[in-house]
Amino acid sequence: MKPSAADREPIVISGIGLMASVGNDRESVWQAICQGKSGVRRLTGFPGLPDDRYLGAPVDLMPSVPGRLKAISLCERTAFEALRDAGISFAGIDRTRFGCAISTHMGDLRYIEEKALHELGRDIPADYAAGGEGVSWHDQFIPSSACSYVGNRFGLWGPRMCHAAACASGTVDVLAAVRAIRDDQCDIVLAGAADFIHPLMAAGFRQMRVLADHEDPTQACRPFDAARNGFVMGEGGAMMVVERLSHALARGARIYAEIAGGKLICDAHHVTSLDEGAEGMTYAIRSAMKEAGLAPEELDYINTHGTGTTQNDVTESHAIRQALGSIGTKIPASANKSMLGHLVNAAGAVELAITALALRDGFVPPTLNLTTPDPRCELDHVALVGRPFEPRTALKLSVAFGGHLTALVLRRWNDAGSSLVARPIRAAA
Repeated sequence: MKPSAADREPIVISGIGLMASVGNDRESVWQAICQGKSGVRRLTGFPGLPDDRYLGAPVDLMPSVPGRLKAISLCERTAFEALRDAGISFAGIDRTRFGCAISTHMGDLRYIEEKALHELGRDIPADYAAGGEGVSWHDQFIPSSACSYVGNRFGLWGPRMCHAAACASGTVDVLAAVRAIRDDQCDIVLAGAADFIHPLMAAGFRQMRVLADHEDPTQACRPFDAARNGFVMGEGGAMMVVERLSHALARGARIYAEIAGGKLICDAHHVTSLDEGAEGMTYAIRSAMKEAGLAPEELDYINTHGTGTTQNDVTESHAIRQALGSIGTKIPASANKSMLGHLVNAAGAVELAITALALRDGFVPPTLNLTTPDPRCELDHVALVGRPFEPRTALKLSVAFGGHLTALVLRRWNDAGSSLVARPIRAAA
């Protein structure tokens, strides 16, 4: 028989690593978010993109190894910060019980591009012809390259998981980490995602006509605003240390939040379009809330997917109201993409990390550029300026191409009230 929420040992977040256009580490990103700073600019001189045609929120990052895929470097740096933040001492941890669930949007396509250019008799860019020491385009082409690299870099011998769930991949990684712990495959997991702006994806998004434009780049992404016209591409990544409560307590870890509930579902409607009736998203929200044992009036904050596209924002708002009732319009709900752009594969992980920090510090971040709210998106959007608040619980939503829908509920740790007794960490044999 499946154990009830009350009987199961809590799974908690004990470490966070974060990097985005507005900061190179967790605290600088969080402070910029609180202050409503935008990382969006015009991508002049961006590799592979024509000048001034695209807007984006890039990360200024020199790879630790020349030629390494940018996403792998983002994963490595945020993983290091998360492990350090969690106080991980590998000397006292069974590496066979330490897993990783890490995704990036795609592998390094330069190998394929190099072969295509060769077949066409065209010149191959110098940085394609030879990578740095130990770098192979063959290896980096595999979509699971980042997961493998990070797992090897830190000597994690537990289960490795990599998910291709588009914009929901980061939250799917966290849900997979929880499941792996619940299934007793491991006690602790490094979970998260990273992504970067690739010319191929940029061209695809432009062809779909989903990219925002504005004479002032910082005002381009306008989630839930009546004048919204799309999203802005972003870069960055987030890693979280997710572990069994008793494992965290035995280490003396500082705990950010409990992952109190979660649901992954698909609306089985269309590859890129949403079911405007929002039945799937409504079900995901209700299921995650039920698993967490929360009534709608007990939910204090919602971190929305909030892309700034017409259909997404209306459908997401509709789902929140359907799932939570009239109280859903009164719960603070903000959209981080208004500042960071859309980090695609990494969006869910980065925004979940920000949600955990909002619980930690008692502050709800703002939704920028929301000057004329769309009446079809009736929510408390925390427009323009963030606000001090004492949220105990939060809901994070992710919506993705392919119909992937995720809902996760976090509970601030000092309100979790666990009575579990710490047990010794399993040491390596």
